[in-house]
Amino acid sequence: MVSSTVELLKEELPVNQESLVLSEDVKTGLVLVDIVNGFCTVGSGNLAPTQPDEQISGMVDESVKLARVFCEKKWPIFAFLDSHHPDIPEPPYPPHCIAGTHESKLVPALQWLENEPNATLRCKDCIDGFLGSIEKDGSNLFIDWVRNNQIKKILVVGICTDVCVLDFVCSTLSARNRGLLVPLEDVIVYSNGCATFDLPIHVAKTMKDAIAHPQELMHHIGLYIAKGRGAKVVSEVSFGA
Repeated sequence: MVSSTVELLKEELPVNQESLVLSEDVKTGLVLVDIVNGFCTVGSGNLAPTQPDEQISGMVDESVKLARVFCEKKWPIFAFLDSHHPDIPEPPYPPHCIAGTHESKLVPALQWLENEPNATLRCKDCIDGFLGSIEKDGSNLFIDWVRNNQIKKILVVGICTDVCVLDFVCSTLSARNRGLLVPLEDVIVYSNGCATFDLPIHVAKTMKDAIAHPQELMHHIGLYIAKGRGAKVVSEVSFGA
């Protein structure tokens, strides 16, 4: 039933996706959203998958491949890490990614990024990484990263497609339109580099106040809304000469 619903939705609300070729000619930055254990590693907390998940594993693999190439080329990378104070809840979600714990750390396949000079890591305590980049003095670390590196395109990957990724993309597009992110022109979402969680309706019905969240359906909706807000959505990423 769910699969047929998803296919119907994709027909009625299509997300036309392009192929992206990146080159040295246009300064591009890679943004990694919340690729941490608490969302991606089996058994690592309240919001982690309870069993191996193909969509999430694929997202991690694609993100690692891109990060490797960006580092080889010494292109800029900005990585958000969900990281919460234990006494400050984030409703409607249960406690997750508590600062300093295993959950708030990058997945093992990306931990090498911590030592890369072209990578900026930002711990955030809210869904939207753009807001989570605001410092106490009112400055914004993400805006500074774009300006200092003179970035014209950002390529966005991570989790969850329809939650943290989408919120960040929408805020970034609004900031770009307001002229806050000069010289940024394009916000690009790589569909195979994104994933979301799965909470089927039959499981949600057994949980108090839970809302069903079918993975493939919500992944598509996240991409559709991002594209509708002005992001480009791509299905393939390659690197030109």
